[in-house]
Amino acid sequence: MVEHILLMQWTNEATQQSIDNALVELRGLKDKIPGIVDLSCGADFSERAKSYTHGLVIRFKDRAALEAYFPHPEHKRVVQNFIDPIRADTVILDYEI
Repeated sequence: MVEHILLMQWTNEATQQSIDNALVELRGLKDKIPGIVDLSCGADFSERAKSYTHGLVIRFKDRAALEAYFPHPEHKRVVQNFIDPIRADTVILDYEI
């Protein structure tokens, strides 16, 4: 299995509604993209996150499923319409478990 971890930082112009909409859309990917075993995302509640306020963790069945995720039309739609308009920065980490 493979874990995909994404830390997100939003622009100052991002509204709570636009952030909430992005998270809803991200959660919906679990049922739309083959190879996703589990997906969770949410707001950080600690004081240790520096400037990253939200996180996403996706568990894929294998590397091939992770590689198929990025060009998948649903992933591209969510990124283009909900993430990119409010994204300031992201950090990504992928590893096998």
